[in-house]
Amino acid sequence: MFAPKNMRSESFVLDLGKENRVIRGEVRLPDSPGPHPAAIICHGFKGFKDWGFFPHTGRFLAESGLAAVTFDFSMNGVGEDPETFSELNRFARNTFSREQEDLRFLVRKMKERKLPFGDELDTGRFALLGHSRGGANSLLFALDHPEVAGVVLWNSVSRVDFFSDELKREIREKGRGFIPNARTGQDMPVDREVLDDIESNRERFDLLRRLRSFDKPILILQGDEDPSVPVQSAEALREACPRSQLILIRGAGHTFNATHPFRGPTDALNEALDHTLRFFLKIFN
Repeated sequence: MFAPKNMRSESFVLDLGKENRVIRGEVRLPDSPGPHPAAIICHGFKGFKDWGFFPHTGRFLAESGLAAVTFDFSMNGVGEDPETFSELNRFARNTFSREQEDLRFLVRKMKERKLPFGDELDTGRFALLGHSRGGANSLLFALDHPEVAGVVLWNSVSRVDFFSDELKREIREKGRGFIPNARTGQDMPVDREVLDDIESNRERFDLLRRLRSFDKPILILQGDEDPSVPVQSAEALREACPRSQLILIRGAGHTFNATHPFRGPTDALNEALDHTLRFFLKIFN
């Protein structure tokens, strides 16, 4: 493993030029000569780049010799203040198709060296790390882009249609349904176009079917006490992909027992980070 290094960081804002959408993010990388292979980190549903363990994960990877890119999907509902979701109408329309468009735009800007420290990023060597819904987005992008070196999944969903039947009925009947956010106390809206997007892209979004022919390495890290995404989801991903490895993190919940605001790494998070780093160093060497 790399010895810890000093780290540099710089934020960025990318304007997609449509629907008033912007991607806010940070690049973190070692304070040493590049180019550095990059890990692009995708947050999940009701997540954002500054939630809990994401900044720590970026720092950890950068201090270990890699570049780390954390970012907000453009329609995740978070504005400049991450402590509340101030753009709920945008959250309501956040489809997987829009998130895939965000990822394509971000990677294109990275390859064009338009991100901070652009000349120090090894654009020919990059991988994805996705948590929860971000895991599905990471897999979808990797399935469509063979240049991705590999994928790490943290408590990832195994299908994009993860909404409850009750919520889907509400959305179909009323055009909008709501999911409570225990942290902020807000009711998070989900509009019908989110379900329509899943339906109209059913074959493209069928992860378990498409992964059967995926030839890049995947590391699946799953908390065995995750109340949001069951172990069966990780097992389904493992069975679907011939080059995947599943590691259960004992006693870990959906966020590896980390909280927001972040109070420091837990044993479970440290274990996940150690496995993640070893995987990235292996595929990049």
